[in-house]
Parts: sequence; C-alpha cells; structure tokens
Amino acid sequence: MQTIPIDEAQARLPELFREAAGGSDVVITGDDGAAVRLVPVNVHGQPRFGSARGLFTMADDFDAPLEDFEPYER
Repeated sequence: MQTIPIDEAQARLPELFREAAGGSDVVITGDDGAAVRLVPVNVHGQPRFGSARGLFTMADDFDAPLEDFEPYER
C-alpha cells in the first residue's frame, strides 16, 4: 500500500491513476488526517437502447384508471 500526502498526489495524479488501475493500493492523506483510497472501477461499456427487451413485461391494464382516483377525475 502506498500512502501519499495530497500535495504530492496532485502533482503525480496520472501516475497514481495508472498504479491504482493496475491493482496497487493507493491512499491519499490530507492535512487534517482524512484519507481516501483510489480503487479501480469496472466499466462494462455503454448502455444500448433496447438492450432490456424481453426482460420484463407490463400488465395489459397498466394504463387503466385506478379506482382510488375516481373522486379526482372529471
């Protein structure tokens, strides 16, 4: 695990980014004692329109009026 003060991390951010993306633990500490860890995030690509087709169905009466709202309808 690599612990780096925030001032140094600002100057070395691209390098630290590559290290964290490669699996190394990178911890950045602030002057007040707070600390954060850089971790890689899995990106699965862009969502595509229609990609959920067939995964769910809607009831036939989905847009039918609800009985509870009859007093409010005119």
